[in-house]
Amino acid sequence: MIPVKISEEALKEVKNIMENKNIPEGYGLRVGVRGGGGCSAAGMNYMLGFDKAKDSDKTFEIEGIPIYIDKGHVMYIIGMEVRFHEGNDARGFIFVNPETEEELN
Repeated sequence: MIPVKISEEALKEVKNIMENKNIPEGYGLRVGVRGGGGCSAAGMNYMLGFDKAKDSDKTFEIEGIPIYIDKGHVMYIIGMEVRFHEGNDARGFIFVNPETEEELN
């Protein structure tokens, strides 16, 4: 089971970036968290980027895209959805808790 869902729009944008922005061969999409400290998810910032797999990662694949999540981050990522937002004011990836539809950084 893949702990994070990636919307169709987000998958299209990730594929576009991987094909057109000189992402090195062997790299995949890294999904994780940073900050927060302690036991609470409060203060967590979600992150997305391109990286090589590390020994500490769990590796998944969605539509041919390798997804890397550090084993220590999986519990914070479970159930989240990555979406791609394109509007007049902003354009980018957002993390959403589908249960509450709350957008998280």
